[in-house]
Amino acid sequence: MYVDGFVAAVPASNLDAYRKLAVEAASIYREHGALSVIECWGDDVPEGEVNSFHTAVKREPGEVVVFAWISWPSKAARDEGNKKVMADPRMDRGDERPPFDARRMIYGGFSVLVNA
Repeated sequence: MYVDGFVAAVPASNLDAYRKLAVEAASIYREHGALSVIECWGDDVPEGEVNSFHTAVKREPGEVVVFAWISWPSKAARDEGNKKVMADPRMDRGDERPPFDARRMIYGGFSVLVNA
């Protein structure tokens, strides 16, 4: 199994718009091979003394931390699936801006060490 992980700061007022975007994207990712797509809205995310999710995404007042991941059967399946997702015309939002500042999102791909 392989996992893509994401953390972003989303204005609390954009919860419904973010959920709509996440549901639509999840369907597309699943069609292109993802095993699951999990999107979590932060409600117990403490601020750290040295670092935290808040500082990692430069959360501003009125924003909520979102933690999400997409699981794939393998890194090869993820690489192929992501190519298909990015080429899928449903992912093209035209001039529509996402309901969060994507420049502050952090993400990465991870090999699974434990799946209990």
